[in-house]
Amino acid sequence: MPELVGTVQAELEAAARRLAAGGVAEPTREALRLWAALTDSGPGEVWQERSAAAPADLAVRYQEAVGRVLAGEPFQYVVGSTGFRRLVIRCDRRALIPRPETEGLVDLALALAPAGRALDLGTGTGCLALALADEGRYQSVTAVDRSPEALDLARLNGSLSRLAVRWLEGDWCAPVEGEQFDLVVTNPPYVTGEEVDRLEPGVRDWEPRSALDGGPDGLRDVARLLRDTALVLRPGGWLLMELDSTRAQVAADLARGLGWTTVRVHDDLFGRPRYLVARRESNDA
Repeated sequence: MPELVGTVQAELEAAARRLAAGGVAEPTREALRLWAALTDSGPGEVWQERSAAAPADLAVRYQEAVGRVLAGEPFQYVVGSTGFRRLVIRCDRRALIPRPETEGLVDLALALAPAGRALDLGTGTGCLALALADEGRYQSVTAVDRSPEALDLARLNGSLSRLAVRWLEGDWCAPVEGEQFDLVVTNPPYVTGEEVDRLEPGVRDWEPRSALDGGPDGLRDVARLLRDTALVLRPGGWLLMELDSTRAQVAADLARGLGWTTVRVHDDLFGRPRYLVARRESNDA
């Protein structure tokens, strides 16, 4: 039997005091949410059972997690996972934290190209590729990332979800040169280096800079993807790309200039222009 130290409520109250002293907003809520995440339960369930004894090993893990939150580490990294559509995605500093905005790419993909061969470029945690494999009717789903560390994390998520995705290491379209897809989705780096430096500390100091910094104008990778993905899409295939809302129209104009058709910008769930949708009638670059 594990050693017991106090009750769950005592741990929650002690954590809330530490979080409040550290300036964390809604410390009681955050203390409860953290315990729930570490025990794979809901906050309501934790609250109902708060009078139960707290196992010593869990209390130690919880106190360490509170310390990590106080150090500024994002909640998702502290607990090691986050929700993405119907999936639970493992996450850590090897890749960006999946965000609700990115889920909108899946909705667009399922509406425009729910079957065929799908490609996710810059897969990170693998969240987009896995959501497509989970919810679509695709013959195959392929995911590419140039970071071997991120790709290891994506493979772990693939193994845990038991969804069929082909994982390839390389720079954007290079690993799939000569192949043809019906759908390409991507969430590339799309802010400038100066903007990265001004991001909130939880993002700037913890998430991988290489997945954020899109060059001096924020469009370095966007422009390259608009050129290169035309070569791996079947005629009539769709490209769906997440963008910085302030550069969406510039990216759309760039796409039209490069010969893409049916170019549209869609808003995210917060009403910001976020997703570029474009079609290629031929695969001539």
